[in-house]
Amino acid sequence: MTIYFPGKLVFGNGKLAGLAGELVSLRPERVMLVTIDPLMGVLRGLISELEGAGVRVAVSTGIVQEPTYEDFHRLMAEASPFNPDVVLGIGGGSVLDVAKLVAAQLDNEQSLEEYVGIGLLKGRAKKLVCVPATSGTGSEVSPNAILVDNRDNQKKGIISPFLVPDIVYVDPLLTVSVPPAITAATGLDALTHCLEAYTNKFAQPLIDVYAIEGVRLIAEHLVPAVRQGDDAYARSQVAMGSLLGGFCLGPVNTAAVHALSYPLGSSFHLPHGLSNALLLPYVMEFNIPAAVERYADVAVALGVERRWDALETALKGVEKIRELSRECGIPMSLKEVGIPLEAVPEMAEAAMKITRLLNNNPRPVTVEDAMTIYKAAY
Repeated sequence: MTIYFPGKLVFGNGKLAGLAGELVSLRPERVMLVTIDPLMGVLRGLISELEGAGVRVAVSTGIVQEPTYEDFHRLMAEASPFNPDVVLGIGGGSVLDVAKLVAAQLDNEQSLEEYVGIGLLKGRAKKLVCVPATSGTGSEVSPNAILVDNRDNQKKGIISPFLVPDIVYVDPLLTVSVPPAITAATGLDALTHCLEAYTNKFAQPLIDVYAIEGVRLIAEHLVPAVRQGDDAYARSQVAMGSLLGGFCLGPVNTAAVHALSYPLGSSFHLPHGLSNALLLPYVMEFNIPAAVERYADVAVALGVERRWDALETALKGVEKIRELSRECGIPMSLKEVGIPLEAVPEMAEAAMKITRLLNNNPRPVTVEDAMTIYKAAY
């Protein structure tokens, strides 16, 4: 097992207030901020503090959905002439993924296409600071970044220790303004990270600790965070669960839920978290025969009382996931979100290409299995 932690991690409600001083201590001349328009009101104070300390700040708010190669190259056209000393990403997973790649690409002779894959990126010359504004992807502490390749419309992963930020600030109060539907979908995405790490074919004892606690925290506190967005305690607990899920992504990573969710995003532009939430109970049912005890542990972390029979406990965990999704207002079928049944074979074929994740699954998945899962979810 290899795990890469950020150089510094700051977690807590209100901690964003200390970020400007942290950045100034790095003595940068130029900082590039990658974020989204809805956060600009919150971030004006941060920008003013930096500029007051003599730091030039360039702001990009061009990432508004799951990013593509074209989005990345467009942002690089802004970043390269500015040549920042520090790249600061503040936003959801899409924003953080692109910020990480921009920091890696600056002063890098490699092209993006040369380091798509696992361990191909040779280095990063610029400082990288990440601040999540949703509780979902865990990108702020993971070595992963995901882009959609415009040429084949497939999601591609870049995995490298050089994508782990130097500094991470997690301020759960940034998530208070996130709408209920996005809170629900991103929260279930984070829960899926933890669940798939714990039930993974390559699960590790150290990561198990993060994974099972992440499941517990999110399962217990997600519904209050969805229903009452200004519940600071619920938000902080879900944010911690998401952070723990992010730590799972490097050394263990996800499995079939994520692999099967990719075509929903790339072909039908369904948000990543929602795709995972829709498929999670169906993949759980498929996987349980191969990892009964592990799924029983997950069920207990979800709040199920342990039965004498591990299989019964594990299946109750699937019921609990469905209950959690309903309480959060998540659609319960692919039909509800407009996925046509005739797309199933094509989606199944596309999912089979995500071998880096399917290889982690506790039960082998064939194209026929994938079609069966999609049809069950329909």
